[in-house]
Amino acid sequence: MSAEPTRPLLLPQNRKLRHLRGLSIRNLVFSRPRGHTIDDAALNKTPAKIESLRNAPHLHHALSSDDLRPPAARRRSTNLANGSPAARQKRFEDAFDSRLTDVFFSLHVDGEEEPIYISEVGERATNFNFRLFDSSDLDSSITQAPQVTIKVWTKHLGTWGLLLVEEADLRALNWLGSLQNIHFPPNSLVFHMVDGVYSLELSAKPPPPKQGIALPTSSYNALMRLATLDNSIQDALATRDLLTQQINDFLSKEAKNQVPEAEAELALTSKYLTQQRRNVEAAKKRNEDLKASIVARRAAIAQGRDVQARAAKDVENATEKLAQSKELVSKTKDQIRGQRRRICEDLSRIYNITPIPLAPPLSFQICGLPLPNTDYDSSSSSSSRQHKSKSSACSLTAIDEDSLSAALGHVGQLADMLQYYLGVPLPYPVHAFGSRSSIRDDISQLPGSHGHSHDPRQREFPLYLPRGGGGSFSSAQFRFDYAWFLLNKDIEALCASQGLKVVDIRHTLPNLKYLLYVCSAGTDEVPERKRGGVRGLWAGRMRHMGVGNDDGGSSSVGGSRRGSDASDALARQREELRKAVAARENGGAVSGFSSSPAEGAADLPFGETKLTLRTKGLRENAAP
Repeated sequence: MSAEPTRPLLLPQNRKLRHLRGLSIRNLVFSRPRGHTIDDAALNKTPAKIESLRNAPHLHHALSSDDLRPPAARRRSTNLANGSPAARQKRFEDAFDSRLTDVFFSLHVDGEEEPIYISEVGERATNFNFRLFDSSDLDSSITQAPQVTIKVWTKHLGTWGLLLVEEADLRALNWLGSLQNIHFPPNSLVFHMVDGVYSLELSAKPPPPKQGIALPTSSYNALMRLATLDNSIQDALATRDLLTQQINDFLSKEAKNQVPEAEAELALTSKYLTQQRRNVEAAKKRNEDLKASIVARRAAIAQGRDVQARAAKDVENATEKLAQSKELVSKTKDQIRGQRRRICEDLSRIYNITPIPLAPPLSFQICGLPLPNTDYDSSSSSSSRQHKSKSSACSLTAIDEDSLSAALGHVGQLADMLQYYLGVPLPYPVHAFGSRSSIRDDISQLPGSHGHSHDPRQREFPLYLPRGGGGSFSSAQFRFDYAWFLLNKDIEALCASQGLKVVDIRHTLPNLKYLLYVCSAGTDEVPERKRGGVRGLWAGRMRHMGVGNDDGGSSSVGGSRRGSDASDALARQREELRKAVAARENGGAVSGFSSSPAEGAADLPFGETKLTLRTKGLRENAAP
């Protein structure tokens, strides 16, 4: 560690704000100076006091020391001797708190509204040594100022206030050297400069005398030689200045040659001219490109405007038809909704789903065939028939199995038709074949059976009960149960398409009846079936050229409503046939048509056509 400096390094006129490194405060007090050097101003100068001082005092007889009474004890303002330790501690703390405080200072320079530096807060002390700071980041106009204003802020009784404002001239500071063995007056400011410690209140500390070794001086002859040499140097400098002046005068009188400068300027001008010509050529080419681009863009804009005009015209024409199209779409949707209601109502009448009398809740039958809601009980299957008599058990079980298979066939056919009428494809397609219907699963990832995982038949599941026993009966029973489950999933998909929530998919007929009820419900009138549709198809050629059966139950002709156009047309055609046959019989012809189609066709009042008739017994007769 280097020793403390014994004398200042900076001259007073060289001290600037950039040399200030820190600030300290010594003996901080809150009482301010009285403003008087002596206490004569505190004397009482009232007229009564002055008059009493003018009166001469009277002499009194002095008493001996034996007659004197002991002086009465003065009243004391403190009673710490008799106080408790807590009270004395409280008095001491109050005394210290009245003198200790929190302090910080700020530096200000003329011409600056804001302070150039704000120190940290010193807590609860009377002597403060603040951290040193660096003023190199300040502006040069601030760091070169020799004067600075110091404002000391204190926190007394919980409130911050300004205690001291000191305008210090750094050139008038007194050098102290160190802070040891120095008694500072109240509220003293100590300045830490780059070369030591300074103060305003205290006088400068005299520097100690320099201790040096006496050096030998030069002789008289040496000094004379130095003086002669100095005179020679001064003469040489004067001669040099004279020659310089003469040369400058000669050069000023000589004419200046401007040819080289003109040639240099000409070369530079030619260079700039060449560059500008190249720039002009590039600008012309750019101008031509822009003109061509503008022409192309104008053509494109014209074409686009033409297309836009045609599109606007098309939109205007289409707008006129838009309202009609929307109205037609709305009307078509209403008609589709009405037709769906009518179809669902017809299906509910065709496939009549009614509750089973004297049965548990949610027990329904379709077309008179009961269908349970839960999984089929395998105890009534063929495996349990081994312990019963073959005659009675086989007959009863066969009836139950056939009824169940037929009921599932009706349900499958109804679900298959609903997918087309409602426009909702079934996830599991149903192949309706009456009591031998089946359902297909192309979605699930089924395990392979005997290495035939790619066999399409493995994805076909029967909707009828298996017959017989043996090792494969359990597998067939499982496939039947799984087919029933897939059918319930199809019904669930149909219900979900209509916004219906299925509580239990095992309720096959309740869910299906609920779906038909919702699809056929509505406040509007159900539309009638379109006339002129499927009329009663002629039974091909009349059997043996005779009149068709008049029984309305033998063909679909009998199913026409009385008074409808279809029934009237059929009646007229039937009457014409009767007349033709009667005329042929009266003419001596055989009972029946000719074997030749041409002959039979000549006697009929209408053209011959090969037609197909679906009867109630699901039989088909086609003309040969």
